[in-house]
Amino acid sequence: MQAVELINTGTELLFGSVVNTHLAFLGQQLFSLGLRITRQTTVPDGYAIRDAILEAAPRCQLILLTGGLGPTTDDVTREIVAELTGRSLEYDETIFAKIRDRFEKRGLRLTDPISRQAYVPKGAQVLPNDHGTAPGLYVPATEKLPHLILLPGPPRELRPMFERYVTPIVRTLAGTTDLTAAVFRTVGLGESYAQELIGTDLAAIEDLELGYCARVGELELRLVGSLQSVLRGTEIVRARLSEHIVSEDGSELEAILVRLLTQRGATVAVAESCTGGLLANRFTNVPGASAVFLEGNVTYSNAAKTRTLAVPTELLDRVGAVSKEVAQAMAEGARARAGTTYALSTTGIAGPDGGTPEKPVGTVFVGLASADAPSQVERLFFPTDRLTFKQMVTQSALDLLRKRIQGSVGQ
Repeated sequence: MQAVELINTGTELLFGSVVNTHLAFLGQQLFSLGLRITRQTTVPDGYAIRDAILEAAPRCQLILLTGGLGPTTDDVTREIVAELTGRSLEYDETIFAKIRDRFEKRGLRLTDPISRQAYVPKGAQVLPNDHGTAPGLYVPATEKLPHLILLPGPPRELRPMFERYVTPIVRTLAGTTDLTAAVFRTVGLGESYAQELIGTDLAAIEDLELGYCARVGELELRLVGSLQSVLRGTEIVRARLSEHIVSEDGSELEAILVRLLTQRGATVAVAESCTGGLLANRFTNVPGASAVFLEGNVTYSNAAKTRTLAVPTELLDRVGAVSKEVAQAMAEGARARAGTTYALSTTGIAGPDGGTPEKPVGTVFVGLASADAPSQVERLFFPTDRLTFKQMVTQSALDLLRKRIQGSVGQ
C-alpha cells in the first residue's frame, strides 16, 4: 500500500471555530505503521463528502474519513459511503443497545434521531466507540473504491478508537514496509545555509526525501525513505551539520536539556527580565524537570533585580539593566540564591519602544553562570515582535546551556 488520503469533514473546521488536530495525530500514527498520508482534504458537512471520496479514490489505496457519523441531518458520511459502495444500511441492535445504556447511565433523554448511529452499511466492520455514541466503520475495498475507514469527529473519541481498533486493520493492510524517518532539530541555521552545507549529496541517494521546516530559533530537517536510504542520509547530515544538531529524534531543546542535566546530576535556575518567565515555562513543560530545575526568578524591574538577585544598584545606575555586566550579575545571583550547578539570565529590549542608538530594540544579553567555569554572556540582536523576540531569546539561552554542558563552549 503506497498512498493514503485523509478527508476531514465539518463546516466548523472551515469556519476556523475548531482547530483540525486530526492530521497531526493520524499522520504520526500511520507513519509508525509504515504508511504516509499523501493528501488531506477538508470539506463541509453534507454531500461534498461524496465528491471528495470520488476524487481521491483513483489516487490511493486507503481513505480515512473523519466526522459526519452523528445523529443530525448534516451527518451523512455513512449514507454516502453506503451509496457509493452499493451497500444497504442495516440496523444493528447491538450498537443501539450500547448507545441506550450510555444515555441511561448519564440520565439523558434518548431522542429518535440517535438511532441513526446504529445503521451500518451491509458487510462493514463496526469499530466500537468506547468514549461516545457513533461507532466507526471499516469498509473493505471494492473494484472502484479503496479501503474506507470512517471515524467520529471528536478527538476524544477518534484517538482511542484508532489506537485500539483501527491500528490492527491498518497494520494488516500496510503489510511489510521499511519506511522510516530521521528528524534532526538544529539551531543557528537558516534553510539556505543548511542546504549550502549539505550540498547535493543527499539528492543523489535513491528513494530519499529531504524536507526543511523553519521555526522560531531553529530548523528541522526530515529524511524520509527506506531504512537504508535514511541511514546513508543520516551520515551526511551528521558530518555536515554536527555542531548545529540538537537532537536526532525531533526532541525539543528543553527536553534535551532536562535529559542532559538529569544524566549529570546537575541543576539549573533562571533569572529573567525581558522573557518574563518563558524560560522557566519551557523547562517546566518537560516531564521530570522538577529533578533539575530548582528556581525561576522574573525580575522585571531594577528594584527586583537588586532585591532578589543582589544586583548592585550602582551597577544598574552605571551600565543600565540591559548590559553584559547586569546579565552576568543576574546569572550569578540566581545560581548563588538557588545553589544550582548552572543559572541562566536574560535582559533585553523587546520593544516596540525603549531602544537607543547604542542598544536598539531587539538587543538582548544572555548570561550563563556555572560551578565549573567562568561566567559567560552573549550579546544578541533579534529585531522582531515581542512574542517572537521572547521565543528566540529563550532558544538562545537554552542552547548556550546545552553547549556548556556538552563541553563545546566556555571551557
